[in-house]
Amino acid sequence: MRRRRFWAAGALVAASLTVSVPVGAADVRDEQRWVLETMNVEQAWKVTRGAGVTVALVDSGVDGDVAELRGKVVYGPDMGSVKLDRDRPAAGWHGTAMASLIAGAGNGKGGLLGIAPEVRILSLPLVLQKKEGDGSISPDVDVRTPNDSPLARAIRYAVNHGAKVVSMSLGAYGPHKAEREAVSYALSRGVVLVAAVGNDGDSEYASNNATSFWNFPAGYSGVIGVGAVDSARKPALFSSDNLSVLVSAPGVNVPVVVPGGGYGSSEGTSSATALVAGVVALIKAKYPDIPPYMVSRALTSTAKSVPTAGYDDHVGFGVVDAGAALARAGELLRSAVEGPAAESGHFGKDFPPRELTPPGPDPFRLWLYGAGVFGGLLAFGGAVAMLARRPERAGRERDAEERAGV
Repeated sequence: MRRRRFWAAGALVAASLTVSVPVGAADVRDEQRWVLETMNVEQAWKVTRGAGVTVALVDSGVDGDVAELRGKVVYGPDMGSVKLDRDRPAAGWHGTAMASLIAGAGNGKGGLLGIAPEVRILSLPLVLQKKEGDGSISPDVDVRTPNDSPLARAIRYAVNHGAKVVSMSLGAYGPHKAEREAVSYALSRGVVLVAAVGNDGDSEYASNNATSFWNFPAGYSGVIGVGAVDSARKPALFSSDNLSVLVSAPGVNVPVVVPGGGYGSSEGTSSATALVAGVVALIKAKYPDIPPYMVSRALTSTAKSVPTAGYDDHVGFGVVDAGAALARAGELLRSAVEGPAAESGHFGKDFPPRELTPPGPDPFRLWLYGAGVFGGLLAFGGAVAMLARRPERAGRERDAEERAGV
């Protein structure tokens, strides 16, 4: 077994992959059963398997010739190249594995099933650079520039070419202005973005600070950040823990397809992200117009293995339940269309509507105020008149007294 765990500051890198000795097609179906059961996928399959939805996969190249993906992959340009070369890139281990978790459709003899086996994959290659020898990423490698990012280009390309979901099992420690703008662009057009939170949970920094570095694009507002759990639904030790974690999914020893048609085992938040992207694709297939925020709410409000406090930064709101999330998405859409009920037995009957008072002064109060002012002025005038007549009256009385000889 050979382990490749990629994640480094600055560079856009994959969220890890473990490759094991290949197994047979029938065996891999048995090995993946726990994944499908953990996420309650078969319940969702009674409603949809994702037909009509395209999921953009921003990752290494995909081997579209493997049986599970044959005829399901469309290739976009190399997003790591400013020239956007349209030549089909070489297949990569990581991209092929993630595509199989989203869209694998078996191979006739069993084979691996993805979460949404009837979706199409738009492969947007972003070549992940690594050091020679140990396969790790050089920390000073960054394909982003101050004004441009291949990930931003990939997101915009996906939106402009019909993708309804973008799966990103990669990331970098620092945010980027172009990426933030691309995320906003996608969300404004109803495209759901899913990203890995990273594999820094067992790093020295996380141990010393009780939290992990934030990784992007998972850290951008509106992106569904995904953590990893094991077969017991416990947080994977390597899964990053911070407030970018929205939900979780299996990420330990998850069976995948690898280039050439063999099978391997994935470990990391990469596989958890691909699985959740598949669930989102099922929701978009059934409800094409559902907005991204409502998809997130459907996932979080139906998650299982919910933390005691309702949320924690290891697993988010819990492990995604595909069947329950799909049902909740429909409920949320119906509530949005119908609005609140006109009458509720719990809160009592509504009062009949009344005409709203126009803004501005109250006419009655203005009249009352005016009458008071007028009355006050009359009283003041009367008092002044009385005071003015007193000297005149006193003078007349003195004249009368003088004439009487008093």
